Amino acid sequence: MGIKNGDKIKVHYTGMFEDGQVFDTSLNREPLEFVVGAGQVIQGFEEELIGLEIGDRKKFLIPFEKAYGPVREDLKFSVQRSMLPEDANVGDLLEVHQQDGGFFVVRIEELNENVAILDANHPLAGKNLIFEVEIIEIS
Repeated sequence: MGIKNGDKIKVHYTGMFEDGQVFDTSLNREPLEFVVGAGQVIQGFEEELIGLEIGDRKKFLIPFEKAYGPVREDLKFSVQRSMLPEDANVGDLLEVHQQDGGFFVVRIEELNENVAILDANHPLAGKNLIFEVEIIEIS
C-alpha cells in the first residue's frame, strides 16, 4: 500500500545541490514529520514519497519548478545604502518589517556606497535539488 495523501509520516532526509554540496539534513536531529498532501513540504518532495514503505530509501532530483520555483526578478529591489546597518555585507540576510507587523527576509545581492540591491527570493529558488530519504514511520 505505502504512503498516500493524508498519512502522517516521519522521514530522515539529506538535501543536496547538483554538485553534491549538502544544504540541509535531518540526520543529526529528529526526523522530519509532516502530513502528506497538506502542503507542509515542497510539492516535488511529497510526490516522490507516495507509495514508499517504512524502511524504504530513495534518492531523487526535484526540478526547481517543483521546489522553490524560478528566481523572480520582481522580488529584487533597490534601497538607499543608508537604510542598512553600517556593517552590512553582500550575502547577509536582513528582516524587512512591514507596516502590518509582518516581515520577510531578504539577502543583500549588491552593495555600493549609495545603493543596495535586496533579493526576497527564497535562497533555493532557481535550484534543482537532490534528496536522499529514508522512511522512518507512517501513521
